[in-house]
Amino acid sequence: MRCVVFILCAFLGVALPVFGQSLTDPQIDGPAAPPPPAVVARDEAGNATVRTMRLPSPQIFDGRLDELFYTNVPAITGFLQQDPAEGQPSEEKTEVWVFFDDEYMYVSARLWETEPSRRVMSDLQRDSMNLYNNDHFGIMFDTFYDRRNGYYFYANAQGGMQDGSLTNEQPNNNWNGLWDVRTAEFDGGWTAEFRVPFRSMRFREGAGVWGLNFRRMVRWRNETSFLTPIPRSWGRRGFTKVSSAGTLTGFTPPPKGRNLDIKPYALGSLLTNHLATPPVTNARDGEFGVDVKWGVTQTLVADLTYNTDFAQVEDDEQQVNLTRFSLFFPEKREFFLEGQDVFSFGGGGGGMGGGMMGPNNTPVLFFSRRIGLTDGQVVPIRAGGRLLGRAGRYQIGAANMQTGDVEGTGIPGTNFSVLRVNRDVLRRSRIGVIATARRPDGGASNYAFGGDAQFNLYENVQVSGYLAGTHTDGAPSGGAWDRDLSYRGRLDWNADRYGLQAEHLFVGDDFNPEVGFLRRRAFHRSFAQARFSPRPARLAAVRRLVYEASLDYTTDTDQRLESREAQGTVRVEFESGDQWTTEYTRSFEYLAEAFGVGRDVSVPAGAYSFGRVRTSYQMGPQRRLSGTFGVTGGTFYDGTLTELSWRGRVELTSRFYLEPNLSWNRGTMAAGDFTTALVSSRLTYALSPRMFVSALAQYQSRAETLATNLRFRWEYQPGSELFVVYSDGRTTLGPGAPALDNRSLILKLTKLFRY
Repeated sequence: MRCVVFILCAFLGVALPVFGQSLTDPQIDGPAAPPPPAVVARDEAGNATVRTMRLPSPQIFDGRLDELFYTNVPAITGFLQQDPAEGQPSEEKTEVWVFFDDEYMYVSARLWETEPSRRVMSDLQRDSMNLYNNDHFGIMFDTFYDRRNGYYFYANAQGGMQDGSLTNEQPNNNWNGLWDVRTAEFDGGWTAEFRVPFRSMRFREGAGVWGLNFRRMVRWRNETSFLTPIPRSWGRRGFTKVSSAGTLTGFTPPPKGRNLDIKPYALGSLLTNHLATPPVTNARDGEFGVDVKWGVTQTLVADLTYNTDFAQVEDDEQQVNLTRFSLFFPEKREFFLEGQDVFSFGGGGGGMGGGMMGPNNTPVLFFSRRIGLTDGQVVPIRAGGRLLGRAGRYQIGAANMQTGDVEGTGIPGTNFSVLRVNRDVLRRSRIGVIATARRPDGGASNYAFGGDAQFNLYENVQVSGYLAGTHTDGAPSGGAWDRDLSYRGRLDWNADRYGLQAEHLFVGDDFNPEVGFLRRRAFHRSFAQARFSPRPARLAAVRRLVYEASLDYTTDTDQRLESREAQGTVRVEFESGDQWTTEYTRSFEYLAEAFGVGRDVSVPAGAYSFGRVRTSYQMGPQRRLSGTFGVTGGTFYDGTLTELSWRGRVELTSRFYLEPNLSWNRGTMAAGDFTTALVSSRLTYALSPRMFVSALAQYQSRAETLATNLRFRWEYQPGSELFVVYSDGRTTLGPGAPALDNRSLILKLTKLFRY
């Protein structure tokens, strides 16, 4: 622990003194800025430098591009395909203009279409993940011009909005900035005007050179193009390739202002809980809290929160679990989501937001769902603070949160803290350290600490790894030196035609990050995967064929085999965007103890070998009916298992859609037969980009539960919101089913004040 503290102090001693310092314009990494009146210069490789200028006259912000300066100022053109014809000119013409003033960065685009009737436009909800699957236009700003971090914004033709941040070329879709866009149609395509406030982004004070890229998606062609060349191997992650972006120059960012945002909330609720002791019926309650965001410098932001509430959050999506390991539910609470990219450690997801848990069972050292949620019980967050920022090559994140106790449950008030420091090295690589602490009132404190590194070598090669340890006060000491350690090493080669992955992961018997998440304990895991993915020119309907083979080998800490999985996969990617996948998996599992797979059905302890085949068809996202249909069949431990699944989307109108999720499993085991069914669906109607209503209904046969969640969200002013949320949970067992277990109706109002 002492060595970690020493490393953290050394990092901070170098980083903190340079926070807030103004920097001169960095040297342009690319072609020299074009002389007026030209607005773009390119080199032979297609790299671009764009010269912006102050907005020539007031803009009518309507998306129509009627102002005279759109005629007098040359447009930025010459977009290059990423896919399907890498490096070739886009099939559709795109014209872009970039301006600025003392408050905003303006980007306007005229998007010509050869067949406007085939435009895909199926989403209007703010931050919908489906928006990427629409025809859209997007912007990426590298505001530190470090070729690895940035912000992105994109919109479709009806004004649907999506944004996010980039850290070390990794996206965080949960970052939400205050910005706006307007769109319109013209005879030949559609137009868009983006207006992004400088104060919504962090940037190097006084430096008027940023990185820049534009992306255009023409979905019916399944074509993606950019201002500068992006490797096809990066796929839909093309915007994250900040190191391949162009350069923006010719502007002067504004000096630092007060940059103070205060966002109070008021909440009223009506609660019923028939499972509580004593039962509660229509209990009324009210709450008040406030969040404060202060831009300490242009590069350092402090967040403070008092009496934090997350009543507006949608319920977790239920999952079918036929394994002996715990399920992972991602973070959904906005306060924690914003900084997840800073706190993520070692490639295991997590961070201030949880990320996603991959199939490799990599530990998550900091998982924010541990704060305010204990065994499904909501725990009040009394107060907390967070500090995020950059200083030269250093990035820092620090957070401290205090929860209260929950009367009658034995859950004590607890303090949570985390400190994360990263340092950029080489051109696209980094090293970092992290420390977390969980200190319950009257209980044993738990600490976790570690260091990690990620080296991006050449174009498509990445080497990464971490070493981490934990300590709990009062825990027995002794035993093997690595009992409370975890480490991981990984190699990724991810070219377009070939791919290779190799990894080794270790988790010690006593490794226990109590502010993190462990899906599996005490194991060694070795994994290897090879891929061959040609693009056959003679198959007109096929864009790419993918052949993959992998081996996953897991032992306990004494090197006794626990799990082995060999898998072969063939995938056909069609020009239409459809995909057909078939895979065969051969598994071995050793069970030290029995575990349940269905109601009153368990798999006994023992060693098992079994195999299964899965085939699935994914319909292209441009279709009104899309999603993935799958069938799986084969042996399963000492029996057989058949699974039918569909996770889809049904577009009723461009604003109204249904997202069904069906999973049906039928098992025949020595201990008995079982059937599990999960049926859920989300229905969403977007009245505008900032107003929507959605309903989520879920039925889980194994738990015999039926849950519904209805949400109305209206951003009535930028950053100010009204939420109305209704939830209930019911049991489908017993007389009178579905009988009510719990119910809540919540009204929440927030108001943003900016100074």
